[in-house]
Amino acid sequence: MFTAQDVVKLRQATGVGMMDCKKALTETNGDYEKAVVYLREKGMAAAAKKADRIAAEGAVTSYIHMGGKIGVLLEINCETDFVARSDNFQALCKDIAMQIAASNPKYITREEVPAQVIESEKAIALQQAINEGKKPEFADRIVNGRIEKFYKEVCLMEQEFVKDPAKSVTEIMNEAVLAIGEKLNIRRFVRYEMGEGLEKRQDNLAEEVAKMMNK
Repeated sequence: MFTAQDVVKLRQATGVGMMDCKKALTETNGDYEKAVVYLREKGMAAAAKKADRIAAEGAVTSYIHMGGKIGVLLEINCETDFVARSDNFQALCKDIAMQIAASNPKYITREEVPAQVIESEKAIALQQAINEGKKPEFADRIVNGRIEKFYKEVCLMEQEFVKDPAKSVTEIMNEAVLAIGEKLNIRRFVRYEMGEGLEKRQDNLAEEVAKMMNK
């Protein structure tokens, strides 16, 4: 339907990421011109043109969820202080912080996922495929599919947007770039969950009853 060279050509013309270019060509049955239109309609091509601009302003936003059970600190950058103080930008920051609270991403983009993590996930996916009786010739395709699913689970930019699951966080950010007119960048975040990492007390009922009987 289309080749790797077609993906590269579309990437060079629009500045959009390789995976998004591949998706655009898939959605348009390999039609290059339609793929360009598809990316423009999604706001990706216009957003990519701003990618080389400097975004050194912005805001650090906090969000508390579930009555203090989950908290998020998030930094999103923009180009000017004027935009950083705008209602649209502040609303975007809140939406992304809510996304992090609800979906618990581990990374911002797939490029941040350590190679050893991916290798471990591939090994698990391969063993799962073997356990399910999948044919060896289909193993690579199955593993790649599960790795793509893994990215969508742990990478913020690839997650389904909780307020509109038909869109990814990447699409929401691209739409914001178009609406605001500046380069926007999710720089970093940290998510806290009450009790996370603490060793939970394990009560032994029999021991408790024995103690009570001996009193």
